[in-house]
Amino acid sequence: MTELSEGAARPLIETTGDSRRPTGLLLVAIPVLLMAWLIIWPIFSAIGRTIWRPDAEGVPGFNLSSYVFFFSDQYSINNLLVTLWTTGMCALLLLAICLPIALYLRFSAGRLPAYVQAMAIFPMFVPSIILAYAFIRVLGPNGMVDILLNSVGLPKIRTPYLTPWGPVIGLVWDNIPLTVLILLAGLGNVANAAIEAARDVGASRLQVFWHIILPRISNSVLVAISFAVLGIFSAFTLPYLLGPASPEMMGPFMNRTFREVNDPLNAITQAVITFGFCIAFGLFYVRSVARSQGK
Repeated sequence: MTELSEGAARPLIETTGDSRRPTGLLLVAIPVLLMAWLIIWPIFSAIGRTIWRPDAEGVPGFNLSSYVFFFSDQYSINNLLVTLWTTGMCALLLLAICLPIALYLRFSAGRLPAYVQAMAIFPMFVPSIILAYAFIRVLGPNGMVDILLNSVGLPKIRTPYLTPWGPVIGLVWDNIPLTVLILLAGLGNVANAAIEAARDVGASRLQVFWHIILPRISNSVLVAISFAVLGIFSAFTLPYLLGPASPEMMGPFMNRTFREVNDPLNAITQAVITFGFCIAFGLFYVRSVARSQGK
């Protein structure tokens, strides 16, 4: 009787599972179609428009002249290099600033860590345009810092406004909250018992960090840096408002090429090249996620 009941219940369970599959696919279909329409299709369309177009005689075909122009134009190369430099510098500064903050928040208790966490997350609620305005009023020419230095008889500082360091400061401040939260989530996987065991055998703080903490948060570090790099590489508002006119980051460069120079082809080419670099950075994120799920 028991075998008969189990045999009758098994097809019922399998049928119920099969009937749920179309419902799940329908729930996923809408966001997938939107992503294909708004993201994937424009990407392939932009690539096609830059590599398959008429030549000098008007005959359509495979044509890479726009890419040849980009990589042979020194001004375009300088803009790409300053974008890579800004992205790398921001990534290093974010790691150097946010990792100590996350470690302090993870292994401290009391009111002070709560205030520190609130201050670290505060930039998330400040729009970029407000951040740029505050930056100019504080660190810009004749800003608050210059006024305070002048009041005590000290010389003016060399303002980072309209220099390559302007976007670096603004972008680092803007990406601190997300980086701290991702690192803090990764530190949640570090067990206190493992740290106490290492200390019991005489491990120093540096040894505990290097051999116990860092291996467990390596994926979180890669995810945090990947998110920051993807956002910084394609940033527009802060580099446009705080950065120099030349060389400029790829975001303002694409906007100026499209609107002021009225050259859609080269603007699309710049977008495709930017997308290619973002894919390379995004592979670190995909690899870290796949490795964490494979464990």
